[in-house]
Amino acid sequence: MMERPGVLPLLLLCVCVLLQPAASQSSAGSRAAAAAQRSRTHWVTNGRVFQLRSRGPQYQPAGRAEAARPEAPAAEQRNSSSRSEDGMVSDDPYDPYKSIRNNPYNPYYNYYDSYYRPRHRSTQRHHGYGTRYFQNGLPDLVVDPYLIQVSTYVQRVPMYNLRCAAEENCLASSASGAADYDTRVLLRFPQRVKNQGTADFLPSKPRYAWEWHSCHNHYHSMNEFCHYDLLDSRTQQRVAEGHKASFCLEDTSCDPGYHRRYACTSHTQGLSPGCYDTYSADIDCQWIDITDVQPGRYILKVTVNPGFQVSESDFSNNIVRCDVHYTGNYAHVSGCTVSPH
Repeated sequence: MMERPGVLPLLLLCVCVLLQPAASQSSAGSRAAAAAQRSRTHWVTNGRVFQLRSRGPQYQPAGRAEAARPEAPAAEQRNSSSRSEDGMVSDDPYDPYKSIRNNPYNPYYNYYDSYYRPRHRSTQRHHGYGTRYFQNGLPDLVVDPYLIQVSTYVQRVPMYNLRCAAEENCLASSASGAADYDTRVLLRFPQRVKNQGTADFLPSKPRYAWEWHSCHNHYHSMNEFCHYDLLDSRTQQRVAEGHKASFCLEDTSCDPGYHRRYACTSHTQGLSPGCYDTYSADIDCQWIDITDVQPGRYILKVTVNPGFQVSESDFSNNIVRCDVHYTGNYAHVSGCTVSPH
């Protein structure tokens, strides 16, 4: 039986026609799967394309990587560090252009630069009074006369509130036999001492020699930081006196540009250049006991560093003198000035 010559090509043609839709469907399915896979590993955020897949680093033997690759300029190194090979933005904390390169509305990046690339610090010493860059020279203490003039007043206090002050000899000798309900008359005034020198004012005693006073819960780092005298205006004779041990020698406040470095809370005592040690009028021993003083005109003399226990560049500005008119009930203070004696 003879075969027809046109049957075989016709059968092949039919088979191809039947297989073509299936092949097209399979290719379309593979493309759809690839697109779905790509959507899972690629995404676009703020106009930038990100992907998870990366070609990864290529292995180079040790000692040949730096020799094979020439050193790039600084600008190219910065640009290359900002982007990785696969186009993914790297998070360099020292990149100053990160907030500009990324969208400022992206909540995961700061609009303003929070990180700066560390710079090499110069070894040049700055002036910086009261810092570790400048410790040459000597301190120079000066008392604020205006604060004393505007804040001095007379107060009557029962003796039972002055027991701690009596232990530190801040009362007159007549208070030794006073009862708890006896009243003492105190001339209270504040004090603000500034170190306008070029070095720290440090206590005269080393730290291991400081004396602890349990009544006031503080250390005394000097035998006497300030001395207060009340003088007769005509004879210049002393009619009452008080003293002020170093209650807490610290940087209470500082001028702009200077920083506090001594604080009683950190158990360090001293006075930095450009800083003030301020004592308010309502603390213990910040007074003169005038219980036995008659009304009249007197001179209030405030001396800082009276025994010259600590060296200074100028001792002529350590004294403030004020005119005091005591009526028996109140005191009027005027004419406070810095005096050399």
